[in-house]
Amino acid sequence: MTAPSPGRIEVIVGPMFSGKSEELIRRLKRARIARQRVACFKPDIDLRYHRTSIASHSAQTHEAMTVANTERLREALYPQLESIEVVGIDEAQFFDEAIVPLVVELVHLGKRIILAGLDTTFTAEPFGPIPALMAVADEVAKLSAVCMVCGQPAIHTQRLGASQELVVVGAAGVYEARCRACFKPYLDEHESEQLELPAIQA
Repeated sequence: MTAPSPGRIEVIVGPMFSGKSEELIRRLKRARIARQRVACFKPDIDLRYHRTSIASHSAQTHEAMTVANTERLREALYPQLESIEVVGIDEAQFFDEAIVPLVVELVHLGKRIILAGLDTTFTAEPFGPIPALMAVADEVAKLSAVCMVCGQPAIHTQRLGASQELVVVGAAGVYEARCRACFKPYLDEHESEQLELPAIQA
């Protein structure tokens, strides 16, 4: 009996506006061109652009199912698992820690799992399960954006507001990409108002 092909874990990380979802979509589309069977998922916390698709800031989309947490992801995935070769997961930082053993389980079943997500929070702390996913990955692609203040490569996500909530879903106008020099993790209300002035356009 032939042993199953080894699986593969690919993790795509970076700040907002670095092209993570775009890269995930690119890899999933290439898998489809290769006639591989693909299933894609995203957390239901992120419905900024599409309820039934993952979408990049550049308006590229790929069909996806929304799930509330890792357990719901497992429930959606396993009935069709035998017919799936590639699993895509966007905004992986919003999933609970149980996603790590699930991904390891899937890779041992010979699946290719491609995950995209923010590696750090707006305070530059490691975000959710992403560090653990990076640790078990076969490949980590760390992307950078363009700093919206000075134009240098950006690795941070700057929140344009004084809110200290960990999760505030938003895009342009709520967040900007920033380099190390221009990044300010904690803003008071006065700084927040100043940051709402126009910056460099990417």
